[in-house]
Amino acid sequence: MDAVAGLREAYPNVDARAETVYAGPGHALVEASAAADLVVLAAHRRHRLFGMRLGPVTHAVLHHAHCPVVLVPTAA
Repeated sequence: MDAVAGLREAYPNVDARAETVYAGPGHALVEASAAADLVVLAAHRRHRLFGMRLGPVTHAVLHHAHCPVVLVPTAA
């Protein structure tokens, strides 16, 4: 859980927690969204023949989350 330690120090007013779960990432994030106020995901967009597509985890969370979802675009 040390991956978020620096962010906790930089933003002490933001409530963030890390948990270890044994499930697929899409399912785990959708389940966690039931107790969340907001889900923030990095949008690693994939270039394909017919434009950009989001990955399966992002797709699952967007369609099944129990709270609002924010996609933050990242550089390819």
